[in-house]
Amino acid sequence: MGAHQFTAQIPEYLRHYIVQQDSSVYTPIDHASWRFILKISKKFFAEHAHQKYLKGLSETGISAERIPLIEEMDHCLAKFGWRAVAVSGFIPPSVFMEFMSLGVLTIACDMRKLENLSYTPAPDIVHEAAGHAPIIADPEYRAYLRTYGEVSRKAIYSKQDMDVYRAVRNLSDTKEDPQSTPAQIAAAQKQLDDASTALDHLSEASLLARMGWWTFEYGLVGSLEHPKIFGAGLLSSVGESYHCLNREIKKVPFSVNCIETSYDITKPQPQLFVTPDFKTLEKGLDELADTMAFRHGGIEGLKKAQRAAETTTTVFDSGIQVSGILQTILTDPKGAPCYLGWKGPVQLALADREIRGQGPAYHKEGFGSPVGTLKGGKLPSKLTDTDLATYGFSGEAKSRLEFESGVVVEGVLKRSAREAGQTQLIVFENCQVRFGEQILFQPEWGTYDMACGAAITSVFGGAADRAKYLEYIGFDPKPGKQKSNLTADNRDLNKLYAVVREIREKGAKTQSLASAEIERLNRVSATLQGSFSDDWLLRIELLELDQSYQLKSTWSAGLKHDLKRIAGTGADRSEMIKRGLEVL
Repeated sequence: MGAHQFTAQIPEYLRHYIVQQDSSVYTPIDHASWRFILKISKKFFAEHAHQKYLKGLSETGISAERIPLIEEMDHCLAKFGWRAVAVSGFIPPSVFMEFMSLGVLTIACDMRKLENLSYTPAPDIVHEAAGHAPIIADPEYRAYLRTYGEVSRKAIYSKQDMDVYRAVRNLSDTKEDPQSTPAQIAAAQKQLDDASTALDHLSEASLLARMGWWTFEYGLVGSLEHPKIFGAGLLSSVGESYHCLNREIKKVPFSVNCIETSYDITKPQPQLFVTPDFKTLEKGLDELADTMAFRHGGIEGLKKAQRAAETTTTVFDSGIQVSGILQTILTDPKGAPCYLGWKGPVQLALADREIRGQGPAYHKEGFGSPVGTLKGGKLPSKLTDTDLATYGFSGEAKSRLEFESGVVVEGVLKRSAREAGQTQLIVFENCQVRFGEQILFQPEWGTYDMACGAAITSVFGGAADRAKYLEYIGFDPKPGKQKSNLTADNRDLNKLYAVVREIREKGAKTQSLASAEIERLNRVSATLQGSFSDDWLLRIELLELDQSYQLKSTWSAGLKHDLKRIAGTGADRSEMIKRGLEVL
């Protein structure tokens, strides 16, 4: 299946987040940064990463010499039953997980700045491509990812979760924007701090995020004594991965209890979890899923949805699904739910397909319905036309349904809807619904649609028919354009990087450098030393060429002296320079 055909099969509400990768945006410095990361990573991860890493790079279309084309990666991943699409920056967590549930790797197109070479909290092509993709070549790992996506798709997100997501997205975008000021970064950090402080409970989505963080982002595999790295956050962080296996970092056996440990995306992790194999991850995930509302429903699931204050879907035992923001849960004397009320807009669906005429445009003001058995033990979902006639509903005659909980629905029957032997919906006119002295629906409010069900079998996050629901309420803002790291300050430096790249590629073809190319390198070195005293990466690239072709240049000693001076300006730079020289 071609890339275009494949993309056309993705649900429309997910296609909204797909962008076109623009490889022309990547600067010579970007390609040099990518090349440096891959060179030092391959050397280190050959010994310290999961055995699939090095082979997985080539199997998923990743080269050390240039930033990969996502279209090429997609073609390679298709061999494993997975695909790849380009996105821009942070996408909503629920969207990321739904793509994963479909076996689709979302790859952020942006490239981190040279200043953030060792680590960036923002999604970028280093993290998504060189981090996530290589281990997908392992069948047990990609099975875990897919199952994780399927479970996460059902997770209940809270309003507070979404506030944190927006703050994280803003902070990462601000930090990676070459034009951002320190004041803007500080303001973005405060927004995240405030959103994090406001969290007053851990939603299902938060617990799943923790499991994801400690497994496919920061996971180790193997024995506690000699673990290997497989998490994309570590595989894409050439700084933290270099130190994470040290004894100072606590190693904890993986179990579902990892969800009790929080994390900070802005700091190195003080402990990491080690799974003996990828199958164990699926067992832990299944244990977590067993605690989630989508598997159990009931009053506890409803309370989770009510507390979330975000769109969730409640599934009645008849199969009808109600999607919206759950506000009201009335209970009978035994504590069982007897009436539920949702804030609009609300969607009614069956098998994740919106019922015709029962979408959010129709229920824009909200929706409410009783739940439970009728007096005498009759199940609402088993009511036939004959049963309804027995209750007195005939023509324009007004009658009532009394529930064991005390909820009473009184009105004129207009129609009922059934599927697979179950009655899912009964529609009344001139209807009043009450619970004791409490009036829940009045005739002047219009038609009353009653969902039929004696119990709530499942509650999950998001709408049932997401395409139709989002079509009405709208999407997140359209993804932004792919970011460029080219600025007025680095324009001339980029030209020098471009010259060195051109000469290196020519030399790779001919296995030698002409005297004219060597002279060009002399001029690059002189300009670098005269105008760009703080740039370390191009100096390493020049030394690489000097060594590869045994140039015995007059400028190599000066570049090494410069690197020693630059290394003294910061621990991060010092480590990058040290590792770069080690590769040479």
